[in-house]
Amino acid sequence: MSNPDFDLYQVSEDHDELRAAIRNIAEDRIAPYAAEVDDQARYPQEAHDALVQTDFFAPHVAEEYGGAGADALATCIVIEEVARVCASSSLIPAVNKLGSMPLILGGNEELKKKYLTPLAQGKGTFSYGLSEAHAGSDTASMKARARRDGDDWVLSGQKSWITNAGVSDYYTVLAVTDPDGARGRNISAFIVEKSDEGFTFGEKEKKMGIKGSPTRELLFDNVRIPGDRIIGEPGTGLQLALQTLDHTRVTIGAQAVGIAQGALDFATGYVKERQAFGKRIADLQGLQFMLADMAMKVETARQMVYVAAAKSERNDKDLGFFGAAAKCYASDAAMEVTTDAVQLLGGYGYTQDFPVERMMRDAKITQIYEGTNQIQRLVMARHVLSS
Repeated sequence: MSNPDFDLYQVSEDHDELRAAIRNIAEDRIAPYAAEVDDQARYPQEAHDALVQTDFFAPHVAEEYGGAGADALATCIVIEEVARVCASSSLIPAVNKLGSMPLILGGNEELKKKYLTPLAQGKGTFSYGLSEAHAGSDTASMKARARRDGDDWVLSGQKSWITNAGVSDYYTVLAVTDPDGARGRNISAFIVEKSDEGFTFGEKEKKMGIKGSPTRELLFDNVRIPGDRIIGEPGTGLQLALQTLDHTRVTIGAQAVGIAQGALDFATGYVKERQAFGKRIADLQGLQFMLADMAMKVETARQMVYVAAAKSERNDKDLGFFGAAAKCYASDAAMEVTTDAVQLLGGYGYTQDFPVERMMRDAKITQIYEGTNQIQRLVMARHVLSS
């Protein structure tokens, strides 16, 4: 399936310095607001501003468009470190990459300059419109339509579960452009601007976790899209969407690693201080075994994510398998680790006075979005069977 000689990644001194920098920013300027953001279900504007001011808002954008030009591993480290203190805030750089990736993969130079430049400067935020109410895992069955009208396209329909909807200025939207065409080859990708007439949003979803990141429907009522805002050729949209997910599933793996690390860190500090039976509960072997298993899962997940990030950077042929594996394993690990962290805190872990219950709620979505883990296992199985 892959050549082991080319599966390695290298964490450089620059990556280590990057981690130290973003960790300081996350702890000083994002963590203090995490509980409030969750409690009030409000957008983490403090994190947004901090990330813009420090060039971590969309670090993946190339230097030629004014971006930091961070490689895939560096981008994962940014997302991981922000997620360690606030999962909602980590979706800012993660979704900026998700929304802009089809443009990076398939857009022409003029379109890239027009939209990647303000993204890099923090003047415009990207979101991604693929899923629909009845077309989540089965994306090819989408109902949104874009019909030609002269040089323009007219877009109608809706998209569901869109992260940072209403906040973002730009949206990559997939729609059927040839209703009679071959399934999956009749879909095109467009950039829609928040200000486009006829483009509105549904109410905010009331969610279990990542409450600081708004999730809403996108509603299109005959939205006129200039012809130069199509990404790539007509009919190539779904291929672009699937290629995008191969790359961005790695970033969700990084988010999951960050959530799990944050829970492990907090639980470790707690058990070192908590006294029971005349000694620290950290000295109880049963709890030590729990911590060991948690740490092992976190580190295994991190290794998988970093290998997948290296493959994303190189655009390796087996990225599809490794991206799915990293996302699937890391999110399953995050769910297990955060659940154990709640358990280690006992009754306190079940209260909102401590962050691990928030981390447990946040971890759950990583098993669901950007392809459920059942879909990830299908993706992996197909790679195994085709090798």
